[in-house]
Amino acid sequence: MPNACGDQQMIPADIACNLQANIQNPNKTAKFNAWKQTSQPRHASNWCIPSHLRQLLYTKHNPLPYAARLPQRQPMRSKMNHSLRILLGALLAFSLALPTFAATWPESEDGAASAGFTEEGMEELDAAMRRIVADQDVAGMVWLLARNGKVATFDHAGIARIDDDAPMTRDSLFRIYSMTKPVTGVALMMLHEEGLWEFDDPVSKHVPEFADLKLMVSYDDEGNAELAEPSRHPNMRELLNHSAGFGYGLSGQDPVNNAFRESRVLASSDLDQLIDRVAEIPILFEPGEEWYYSVAVDIQGYIVQKLSGMRFGEFLEQRMFLPLGMNDTRFYVQEQDRPRFAEVHNWDAERGALVQRPHRADRPSYLDPTRLESGGGGLVSSTHDYARFLQMLVNEGELEGIRILTPESVRIMRTNSLRDELLMAGGPDRPGVPGTGFGVDFAVIFDPAAANSPQGAGTYYWSGAAGTWFWIDPVYDMFWIGMIQAQGARRPGAANMRNVARDIIYDSLIR
Repeated sequence: MPNACGDQQMIPADIACNLQANIQNPNKTAKFNAWKQTSQPRHASNWCIPSHLRQLLYTKHNPLPYAARLPQRQPMRSKMNHSLRILLGALLAFSLALPTFAATWPESEDGAASAGFTEEGMEELDAAMRRIVADQDVAGMVWLLARNGKVATFDHAGIARIDDDAPMTRDSLFRIYSMTKPVTGVALMMLHEEGLWEFDDPVSKHVPEFADLKLMVSYDDEGNAELAEPSRHPNMRELLNHSAGFGYGLSGQDPVNNAFRESRVLASSDLDQLIDRVAEIPILFEPGEEWYYSVAVDIQGYIVQKLSGMRFGEFLEQRMFLPLGMNDTRFYVQEQDRPRFAEVHNWDAERGALVQRPHRADRPSYLDPTRLESGGGGLVSSTHDYARFLQMLVNEGELEGIRILTPESVRIMRTNSLRDELLMAGGPDRPGVPGTGFGVDFAVIFDPAAANSPQGAGTYYWSGAAGTWFWIDPVYDMFWIGMIQAQGARRPGAANMRNVARDIIYDSLIR
């Protein structure tokens, strides 16, 4: 992995040492806060801070409100005052004396036995994933399996871009699309812990633009809809589990989803515009009555932005990505990272081969730093980064001494919150996915037998539109990530790689 501290900003040695030794000393804490405010990094993710000191930045030891403790981006000053010159001199003097602390886990494999799997099973798993690539089911793949904090396998195969034959590597970058959703859910739960919202709050309490939402009762063959007042407003719990009634525009030929496409909700220039457009579109059903995959998580991202007083992407960077060491994760691809960015491929029946999909001119480029910060599907990430995010959840909210959420919040996220008898994807005319409900931006398997799955009860998971997928099994303290970039047609007879990987993994468990 590249060194996360390549563009370093080290904490001056006197402050670093004294802060650790005097955590309760307000004078020392004030000294550090003063240093933060006069030493603004252009990118907070470039801070090179030991994990034990990062903990001080992200716990309640500091009496200031969380948002007030965070450095705000400001233009670089053309002239430095005398004290700042002294500080920079100290930085240079001590930068060689202090070690760098990159977020390296999971840098290498711990081995099958160490992680609680058979050697033969992991060899079979790696061979199966390589065969899927060799058969041109996908152009390339990166996969990672970890249990009890140990990495059983972290491997890759194939190519990232067919057009220039760029190899897939462990540090390749991927459009994770809807795997952004759990990240947004964690961000919103962080604000729940701060008392800024409650599950029974009407969504309109935090998004007043939704105060006059209408309900679509029926529609005719010409697309004319009959509207009415809903019996009540959708609440935050329903927003989090996709039962609030919002559409999405990704599928469906009803007036609601047609309106999402016609008003180009998902192509909004920013979250404010997205909210204004959604506010003009009726909801599909009475809140809580059905499960319908929706724009709800983009709305969640807007609420994070509004309640925190920070741009959504800035909140994620400073409150989650920086403390977790997720240096590759953001809403756009930086210029220096373009060689690592994998492209999307699909099967071309005429050629009998995979082809690279061209960029759609009607969609913003991933190279544009001003693109929509979509909480529902906008992030780019690496396998390394997402593994750190998942291990934090496996650890019930903590990673390497940095606590992002309380254990209670993580348990809420991975617990089914749909009404009785309602399943994921279920409704009056849809039975739903057997044994599967929904928590906070995760699907939750509450009955593995009904779901026909070898996974433990309480396994939670999600995936992305370009094929990336993950699951966490709390019974066996393990998680899996598969990273690919594939959309559209697949090779006839292509393997169901998700089931192939899952079945080999559970057959290989040392129980």
